[in-house]
Amino acid sequence: ARIGPILGLPASTVHRVLVRHGLNRLAWLDRPTGQPIRRYERNRPGELVHVDIKKLGNIPDGGGHKVMDRRQAMDNKLSTTDQRKSCKPVIGYSYIHSAVDDHSRLAYSEVLPDERQHTAIAFWQRANAFFTSHGITVERVLTDNGSCYKSKLFTQNLTTAGIAHKKTRPYRPQTNGKVERFNRTLADEWAYLRPYTTNNERTAALADFLHTYNHHRSHTALGGQPPISRVNNPAGQYT
Repeated sequence: ARIGPILGLPASTVHRVLVRHGLNRLAWLDRPTGQPIRRYERNRPGELVHVDIKKLGNIPDGGGHKVMDRRQAMDNKLSTTDQRKSCKPVIGYSYIHSAVDDHSRLAYSEVLPDERQHTAIAFWQRANAFFTSHGITVERVLTDNGSCYKSKLFTQNLTTAGIAHKKTRPYRPQTNGKVERFNRTLADEWAYLRPYTTNNERTAALADFLHTYNHHRSHTALGGQPPISRVNNPAGQYT
């Protein structure tokens, strides 16, 4: 609709040309460069695992503005703040560390207090144990260029376990797209699914979300099947 007037062509004609070249959806393009995004999927579980961190604001005890009006919510934040140091509410953040298998989309997440290298390393060790328990041997890990992943200690930890560490190109988050997409699902179907009255309540709900995501939630890229259907063990074995 925007290209047609510029070229003096009907929108329908422009659409047919774009379809012919496989460029008719903006979601298929990298908007800054206009280049088509190349979709890929590894052939077997464990061949590549995407790892990323999502930052979420903590919920003050009693809830935030989704539970009460904004004035009350602000007062609630201030009541949990050391007001001798600052008049601004400082309730901090939670960091959701996630690992998603490229082939099966099997996911593992934890709510942790920071994104430092030692925290990221400890998370990965537990995530790797999770994949191992499902019969998956991890061969490669793909991360962005966050400081915790750029540390030599993180890479050495992977190398010691026989795992290759790959990083995305700078400013190309779509390369790590499977965990980026998982983060959106995490936000929609867990973090912001309903009002929570405490941070602990939201954290406790993560386990149920992950079980549903891995074992019951249909995934369009998997033909409507849940991620567990692509794992070596049969679907329904884990409870």
